[in-house]
Amino acid sequence: MTELKIGVVGIPGKWSTEILADELEARTGFRCVIDMADVVLDLKSRSLSAGNHNLCGFDGLIIKKISQEYSPTTLDRLDLLRIAEAAGVRVFSKTRSIFSLVNRLSCTLTLSDAGIPMPATCITESIDEAALAVQRFGTSVFKPLFSTKARGMTLIEAQSDGDRLRQDIAAFKAENPVMYLQKKVNLSGRDLGMVFLAGEYLGTYARVAKEGSWNTTIHDGGRYEAFTPEPSLIDLARRAQAPFDLDFTTVDVGLTDEGPVVFEVSAFGGFKGALEGASIDAASLYASYAIEKARS
Repeated sequence: MTELKIGVVGIPGKWSTEILADELEARTGFRCVIDMADVVLDLKSRSLSAGNHNLCGFDGLIIKKISQEYSPTTLDRLDLLRIAEAAGVRVFSKTRSIFSLVNRLSCTLTLSDAGIPMPATCITESIDEAALAVQRFGTSVFKPLFSTKARGMTLIEAQSDGDRLRQDIAAFKAENPVMYLQKKVNLSGRDLGMVFLAGEYLGTYARVAKEGSWNTTIHDGGRYEAFTPEPSLIDLARRAQAPFDLDFTTVDVGLTDEGPVVFEVSAFGGFKGALEGASIDAASLYASYAIEKARS
């Protein structure tokens, strides 16, 4: 046992949060799961606390999940953790790295700047321009800027009735003033999660869609299975995650008729898919990595 104090920022009771805390406890004798809803920042003393724990006195914090669903509040919570970073606490991954991923648009622009192939994409506040993009793309996936596991995503098809098309778009815009839409690509019911620890490739799993579902997420009935990628695909995923400087992540890749595309780089990465689909014990590997870095 060591005297290291590494806490897990996550959702109490959730499997990925608890298994990571278990792995840390087994190695250090210390266990602490931090719900950001309980965190208090006192700027006068520059203290950051959760219950009886002074987070600025920790050796490390692993951000497994900072909120149940992405929203602008997620960015506020990340801002709070900057105080711990400034006090010398090693945060996995760095708050600035996660900031660039929580907002879908920010992630997309970084991937585009790096020359990473993505589905045809349009971002606009104009219903008319969005309608033109849908007509160009055929079928489009409208995606909230803050969402995970396909929550809030909407399929809108091109149609001859322009008024009906604009009505469908307006319904999405009512909740999403800045509209992000991508051409729906043919994935043959499967996409990939490619797992990286500190930039090193660990393995790949596939997410297979439930029959009749247009997306592959487990949230909507999909399942995990093993997948062995070509070296060129591994290189693509490695290049996609590199600009973000993450300690742990999963790169979401689709295999289309026109070649592979990257949908996004995960701010936190998935443990269950790695374990069930690729036999990667990501929680164990991540805990060992964090301990090594916290000691250095």
